[in-house]
Amino acid sequence: MKSTNHRAVSELLLLGLTDDLALEPLILSLFLSIYLVTILGNLLIILAVTSETHLHTPMYFFLSNLSFTDICISTTTITKIVANIQAQDQSIRYTGFLTQNGFVLVFSALENCLLALRAYDRYVVFCNSW
Repeated sequence: MKSTNHRAVSELLLLGLTDDLALEPLILSLFLSIYLVTILGNLLIILAVTSETHLHTPMYFFLSNLSFTDICISTTTITKIVANIQAQDQSIRYTGFLTQNGFVLVFSALENCLLALRAYDRYVVFCNSW
């Protein structure tokens, strides 16, 4: 009988930024403040584009969509970091890790497509202005 060495991985350990427990509140407040500023800034961009009729052009439409994808990427990554620091539990389930990476890849691909569309929009405007 042949024995095999199989082990099912159910959790991954995320190595922290520091081993010093005294720095964790500082790191938590830093990540949380960066996250809140990012969300607030992007929401203000979306609100400005949707409320002002002069900004209903393709360039600003793509800009508001870029702001939305930035909110999604930030929410996907930073919330887990903040939750891990708050709970002092540096583990993540393997399925959660794959799900989080999948969302980051999807939103990053969407962001790249939107950047390409914005570049093409600017190219068309530049070519038509001659």
